[in-house]
Amino acid sequence: MKLLILGGTVFLGRHVARAALAREHAVTLFHRGRHAWDREQGEGAVETRVGDRRGGLGALDGGTWDAVVDLSGYFPDDVADSARRLASRAGRYVFVSSISAYAAFDKPGITEASPVLELSDDERREASALDRENPAHLERFGALYGALKVACEREVERALPGQALVVRPGLIVGPHDPTDRFTYWPERMTRGGDVLAPGRPGRVVQFIDVRDLAEWMVRLAERGETGVIHATGPASTLTMGEVLEACWPAQAPAPAPAPAPASRLEWRDDAELLAAGVTPWREMPLWIPESDASMAGFMRVDPRRAISAGLTFRPLADTVRDTRTWCATRPPGAARKAGITPERERELLALPRG
Repeated sequence: MKLLILGGTVFLGRHVARAALAREHAVTLFHRGRHAWDREQGEGAVETRVGDRRGGLGALDGGTWDAVVDLSGYFPDDVADSARRLASRAGRYVFVSSISAYAAFDKPGITEASPVLELSDDERREASALDRENPAHLERFGALYGALKVACEREVERALPGQALVVRPGLIVGPHDPTDRFTYWPERMTRGGDVLAPGRPGRVVQFIDVRDLAEWMVRLAERGETGVIHATGPASTLTMGEVLEACWPAQAPAPAPAPAPASRLEWRDDAELLAAGVTPWREMPLWIPESDASMAGFMRVDPRRAISAGLTFRPLADTVRDTRTWCATRPPGAARKAGITPERERELLALPRG
């Protein structure tokens, strides 16, 4: 299969490319040239085309592909341009959207048929002037993100009727994750000591290893699947306590004569953390306060359709181990995008219990 990937050098893109190469497909990468493809990322036939979604699609002229995987579509006008340009030269179009497309998360069990957000004409015009990499625009982009993704989905379906597959992932985790939304926990556990843990240990969480998602999407493209399908996991209930316990590094035998003090999880309930001004998700990754009834279903999305379509999940221990291994390759002291600082954590742990 000849596969074109729009945005194929960072996180999900690099893993989709690797999965495609492992299955002996010919891969073309369209990206902005900020991250070079190298042999360590995968062996096989890779063609690179450098361009930009906004006004720089000329690099896509010429060539045909069995499938396109669009990983970098955030604005409907941009996606419409690429989808129309490729409609006559691609057998099918896989668009990566998000579970943020859904209109409400107040109830568990969201399915692909659940209502989605709608983007108004005014919001669409406003979005055309936004730059998601401009810090001044980030808050507004975030507020419109789900509705923008829905509008992008519709542009793909309009340009390639009957040939489009929309995948709506939940939280994507694993090696090369630039967001630190899961990475914080394996990295934090490596430091040891008392660890601030948010909320209730039995709270349900969902996420998907980037490699499981990437390999599955390549298989869906091979089969020519169409329609809408969301992707998150695991197949059975997973709790925050189970995730954090899995993030402890394997312990080597303690040297004589005395072992170091044991590390432990220090759970603090939602009310305590909110009263202390802790930011859900950003300062405490994977934490959504259960007092927020509007988000009761955000990590209880129904994965059955994806599982029926062949989505599988590697052991959590593998995701933790490989994420920690990748973390160790990052420059010491490099800024992280999520998680609290050690100083802030010590301050919170020292607060009197309510």
